Amino acid sequence: MSELRFPTSLGMSTTSTITLLGDDLAGDLMGKIGLTELVFRMVTLRTPTPGQVRMLDACLLALADHGFTPTAIAARLTFLSAPDSVQGAMAAGLLGGGSRFLGVTEDCGQFLHAVVEGLDELPADDAGWDDVAREVVGSARAERRTIPGLGHPVHKELDPRTPALVGIAREEDTYGPHLALFEAIGRVHPEFIGRRLVLNGAGVVGAALADLELPMPLLRGFALLARAAGLLGQLAEELRNPVGMDVYLAVEHNAVFVPPEDALAAQEQAREEPST
Repeated sequence: MSELRFPTSLGMSTTSTITLLGDDLAGDLMGKIGLTELVFRMVTLRTPTPGQVRMLDACLLALADHGFTPTAIAARLTFLSAPDSVQGAMAAGLLGGGSRFLGVTEDCGQFLHAVVEGLDELPADDAGWDDVAREVVGSARAERRTIPGLGHPVHKELDPRTPALVGIAREEDTYGPHLALFEAIGRVHPEFIGRRLVLNGAGVVGAALADLELPMPLLRGFALLARAAGLLGQLAEELRNPVGMDVYLAVEHNAVFVPPEDALAAQEQAREEPST
């Protein structure tokens, strides 16, 4: 009978020691590296440069908290319902990280990566990237596909995270083909629709994470890691200044009964109306 083996390069423990990535946790890591570097090393099994750590840290900060988003509200209301379950409140907020909130980081990174991987040769300058971007945008328009990471519901003129992230990437020599392509898409996209859409900061994070060569299937995980920190802050504020009950009561006191037949009629009317 063969011996069972479960290989791991991460954490191991004995009766008196803990190792992580082959290093002694207490002696080699604690107080000597930060959480951002540790996450990078655990995911990639590579030791990052200081510039890569700074870039990843900036990406995580960019996604940590955006105020009363659905993820924050879900966490606060769950905390209201079960104040003894911090884990439930945190999980409720994280479970809301999907295609409309937080997911654009992964969607944009993977979209750009598919294009970059398909190029025979990387362009040498902005003009070359603009040509690639025109092909990308033209194909997306022809296929009626949206390009993830373009536009923002609040930041119509500028997403302030975008120039900050691009600037850090250039400073730390982590600016690569994904950010170059995304910036080019931002430049040429108005040629197709006649107006300018900002580069969403969450999309820029996806491009930056891809340029850090982090695993594509895990990009949303980094967004969730960042938002976990933000949710902890939201729950701390809920302890100091609770709003969960007010949110609940605002919905409860303004709920209006609609007869089922009226609801169905409205649904049918909506289906028949042409989309704009």
